[in-house]
Amino acid sequence: MKQGLLTALLLAPLVWAQTAAELADPSARIDDERAQLQAERSAAERLHDERQRDCWQRFAVNSCLQQVRRERHAALDPLRARELVLNEQERAWRTQQREQRLREKDERGTAKP
Repeated sequence: MKQGLLTALLLAPLVWAQTAAELADPSARIDDERAQLQAERSAAERLHDERQRDCWQRFAVNSCLQQVRRERHAALDPLRARELVLNEQERAWRTQQREQRLREKDERGTAKP
């Protein structure tokens, strides 16, 4: 049950209503998505800790712990991939902003004789 809920949370598509302000300044969207990733990561870690505690109640502890570690990696890998994409988007946006500031500075410098 818990694993199904976690999978649903991890695989749920993100739907963002992009306004003109978000298109001009996506930092709010990036911050929101980072917060969501952190919440999902925390949920996955809590589930991992709970299942790891359950393993210590079993006879085959090592086998159980290995399985729990595999499940943890399976849950966290998609989050890491989304985080990398988000980092790339943020870098591209910052680069665009920096280039725009440089262009504006250059235009101001050439406008003054």
